[in-house]
Amino acid sequence: QVQFVESGGGLVQAGGSLRLSCAASGSTFRTKNSAWYRQAPGNQRELVASISSGGFADYVDSVKGRFTISRDNAKNTVDLQMNSLRPEDTAVYYCNFLLRVFRGDSWGSWGQGTQVTVSS
Repeated sequence: QVQFVESGGGLVQAGGSLRLSCAASGSTFRTKNSAWYRQAPGNQRELVASISSGGFADYVDSVKGRFTISRDNAKNTVDLQMNSLRPEDTAVYYCNFLLRVFRGDSWGSWGQGTQVTVSS
């Protein structure tokens, strides 16, 4: 199963920026849609952004215009550039495949995530 390892999180003031990186193992990465998820304390895991194998990106409304997802299939990596960060962006961020049950998608192995904390 594909394994994901996240990095790049940290503590930042509101309005600041962070760039998260995700390294994936396995040859199937290049053929699947990838995504960044986040989970704040007491909340369900939320889809933040996704990107197709060909580079088409989509975002949850709350981060549109602020976050940019990108991928490098040659390196098996997916990045998330986060600008204009807000306290409500505080969460543990994870990467994985985009799960579309009607397409029969399945998860890769979840990493430990990377903590993003945005202070006021």
